[in-house]
Amino acid sequence: MAPSRAPSALLLHSLRSLAIEKPSTALAIRAFTSASSTCQEVQAERPSFYRNPDPETVYQPRLERKLARAGRPPIGSRRRRMALSQSPRIPFEQLPYQCFQEARKVLVEDREEKLRKIETERARVARVREADPGAFRGGEPFKQKKLASMEAELERLKILADINDPSVKRRFEDGKGDMNKPIYRYLAERKWREYPRKVLVQRITQMNVVPDVVPNVDPIVDVKIAFGKKAVGSGDFVPSDVSEKPCQLTLQAFDRGEKMVTIAVVDPDVPNVETDSFDSRCHYLASNITISPTKPLVDLSKLSPGSQVLLPWLPPHAQKGSPYHRLSIVILQHKDNIPIDFEPAKQKVERDGFTLRSFMSRHLLTPISASLFRTRWDESTAAVMERAGLEGANVELKRKKVEPLPYKRRNPSSFR
Repeated sequence: MAPSRAPSALLLHSLRSLAIEKPSTALAIRAFTSASSTCQEVQAERPSFYRNPDPETVYQPRLERKLARAGRPPIGSRRRRMALSQSPRIPFEQLPYQCFQEARKVLVEDREEKLRKIETERARVARVREADPGAFRGGEPFKQKKLASMEAELERLKILADINDPSVKRRFEDGKGDMNKPIYRYLAERKWREYPRKVLVQRITQMNVVPDVVPNVDPIVDVKIAFGKKAVGSGDFVPSDVSEKPCQLTLQAFDRGEKMVTIAVVDPDVPNVETDSFDSRCHYLASNITISPTKPLVDLSKLSPGSQVLLPWLPPHAQKGSPYHRLSIVILQHKDNIPIDFEPAKQKVERDGFTLRSFMSRHLLTPISASLFRTRWDESTAAVMERAGLEGANVELKRKKVEPLPYKRRNPSSFR
């Protein structure tokens, strides 16, 4: 008698899927017939797990890659998708796992405790807000400082109340989180700081956006660049015909409330043949732009020319023979979110020889994030420069050949 073998993982999964997929009532009570077409119809109606995987229940890496290539990436974590595939048509909160349900009881009790603390803290904030500033030793400044500290503690308690809720984590993984709530802003910022922010800081540091364009910057806003439907990574090369029209920016903030910002697109790599150096040029400048966690999209082509756009979009270009140009995008926050005076600022700003440091100090602006893309000479650059009325498309820059110093014969008698 042949020894028994352990069933393979593929066979076990097939048996499990057969056990899960129950036939409909009409098929279960059908009469016995000798026609074979009915069996073929039943097999054809049964969905195939391997041919048509579901993004919400797939958990095998091979099928996950298949869905990603097809443009339907898996939803949520692999652990959650595996649990849903083994317990179909059951709400996530009612999954039949004893350990899961016991853990949920502990989390519910902890959340109720946090909610009681939130109500207590809210009452304290209301009492301090209604109190007379003269009752505090430091007066009104001390009162405002105490209120800010108590409101920060209140926000922390709101996050702690929902941080362990499986439903909250599921909605965040599905991309359905409401950025008006502190918990989703916290989760989004934590995910951004784990990897994307490190890449952004690496790009603006290694490509010398800091300090060539801006003296320093500590990014607190996620910046994403797109030209039409084409997303552009930080530091990527963009063809001239693609960057001819203004880009769309996604400025994702993670703090509560609105921010008033200025957006500057600066090229610090404009060659100057006379001085054998590089100058700076501003390709776009707009102020008095309001962003918030729920409204991060800023389309540079749709901003108001009469109250926001100080310098319209100039297509990025690089002359033939010149090195690649860095188009730095700097986000500057206004002090106390006060808009700048548009008309005087527009009269003073100049495109050529633009210095971002002077503009920042003049209007009391603080950099809160930055990014960049690069451009170089390509097949479409000449046409783009001609349409924009720019000169120099027929000029090719070449490196000046340095003549070597004349050879000087040494005195062999002085050698030892």
